[in-house]
Amino acid sequence: MILGCKTKQVDKNQKQQAQEVVKKPNIIFILADDLGYGDVGFNGQDKIKTPNIDKLAANGMVFTNHYTGSSVCGPSRAVLMTGKHTGHSTVRGNPRWTASGTPVDINAEDVTVAEELKRAGYTTGIVGKWGLAENLTDGVPNKQGFDYFYGFNQHSPAHHYYPKTIFENETRLPLKGNDPKTKKGQHIHYLITEKATDFIDKNHKEPFFLYLSYTIPHFELTILEKEKEQYKNLGWPKRKMKPGHYRHDEDGHITYAAMVSTMDRDIGNLVEQLENLGVADNTLIVFTSDNGHEYDDLKNEFFNSNGDFQGHKRDLYEGGIHTPFVAYWPNKIKAGSTTNHISAFWDFLPTACELAGIQPSDKIDGVSYAPTLLGNEHQQKNHEYLYWEFNERRGPIQAVRKDNWKAVKFDKKPVELYDLNKDISEQNNIAEQHPEKAKELLYLINNSRTEHLEFPLIKKTLKK
Repeated sequence: MILGCKTKQVDKNQKQQAQEVVKKPNIIFILADDLGYGDVGFNGQDKIKTPNIDKLAANGMVFTNHYTGSSVCGPSRAVLMTGKHTGHSTVRGNPRWTASGTPVDINAEDVTVAEELKRAGYTTGIVGKWGLAENLTDGVPNKQGFDYFYGFNQHSPAHHYYPKTIFENETRLPLKGNDPKTKKGQHIHYLITEKATDFIDKNHKEPFFLYLSYTIPHFELTILEKEKEQYKNLGWPKRKMKPGHYRHDEDGHITYAAMVSTMDRDIGNLVEQLENLGVADNTLIVFTSDNGHEYDDLKNEFFNSNGDFQGHKRDLYEGGIHTPFVAYWPNKIKAGSTTNHISAFWDFLPTACELAGIQPSDKIDGVSYAPTLLGNEHQQKNHEYLYWEFNERRGPIQAVRKDNWKAVKFDKKPVELYDLNKDISEQNNIAEQHPEKAKELLYLINNSRTEHLEFPLIKKTLKK
C-alpha cells in the first residue's frame, strides 16, 4: 500500500512538472543592429515603413524608457547576455579598443541567459550576429549555453552582407559564390531568416529560446534591388554613399529604408509562423536595437532616426543608448499598453529567468521586468540607478540615470546634469543650478564599476 501511494505521488508530481513545462513561454529576442529610436513607426517614423513591428507594438507593450547595454555592439551584447552592466561585465568595449589591443570575449565564468534557460529545460538557439567570440575559444555560443548557432562569431565578418563564410555551430561553412567586395552571391539576411524559421520549426513543441540577432541596418548599406522598389520615385533627395570598407549601395536613403522594411517583413512572417504552428499565445517576442543609429546625418537629418534625442551611436547621451523596445505576448501582455518603467539590457536575463521559473545563478545588476509585462506593476522592483561607461574616440565617458535625472561625465571635464522629464533632448546642462544632485550622481559614476585591466578609464588610442 505504501509503495502504491508513493507511486501515485510520483506520477502526480511528474504530471505537475509536465504541466509546468507546458506553461513556460517560448522566448524570442529580436535584436536589430544600429536601429535608432525613431526608425520605427510606433516611435514616430513617417518615411520608413515598419507595419509588422508597429503591429507588435499595437498588440503588445511599448517601453518608453528602455536602454541598451552600451552605445556600441560588443559590450551591449555582453550586457544583454550576462545581466551585468558595463561597470561589471567582462566585455566593456569593441574588439580593437582594449588596453593590449587583443580582443576580449565573454569567458567560461560568465553565465549567459542561454545557460540559465538550459537549466529550466529550454532548447536554445542564436541566429545572426554574436560578436562575443573574436578569439573563437570559450566565447563561442555553443560554449555559452546555446544548442544551435548560425551566424557571425566576430565583428568584422558581420560588417558585410555577402560574407565568404559563416559559422554553423563551431563549423565554418563556405558560402559558395559569395564575394563581399562585389556583393555577389547570397545576401546573409535571408539566410539568417531562413535558419531562424528552421529553428522554430524544429523546436516549437518544447520550450525554446531564440536570440534572433539581425545585422540590419548596420553599415554596410546594401539590399536586393527588389526590396527598394517601394521607396523609389518618392522624390527623396539622394544621399550618395561612397564604398570603402563598407560596400554601400549608391543611394543611402532608399537602401536604408528598404533594409529596415525587409527586416520588418520577415518579423511579420515569423509571427505568422508561430500562429500557424499554434504556439503564438505561448511565445514572448521582444524587439529592440543594440544601440543608437549611425546612418542618419545629425547635421542634415532625413529620417530623424534618434527622435528627440541628442547624439547617436557611440554617445552616452540618449540618442546612443535609448532605443525602441516592444514586448508582445498574446493574451498575457495587455494589447496597446505603454510603460514608463526604466529598464535596460541587463534586465533581460532576470526577466527570462522569472518567466522560466528559476532564479539567476550569478550575481547580476539586472531587475526582472516580468511584473510589468504581466500587468503586475505594483510588484515591479525599480532600479536605484542605471550606469554606463564607454571608452572609444571621445572617451572615456560615463553616465548615470537615476529617476528623471541623467548625468554624463567626459574625462577630466565637469559632470553634466539633465532633467529628462523637462529636457529629454539633453540641451540644458543644469549642474550648476543643482549642485547637490550633480554631486550625488557623480558619486554613483565614481563608485559603480570594478577595475578591468583591459578596459581602464583612461584615454585610449587604437593599437595598430
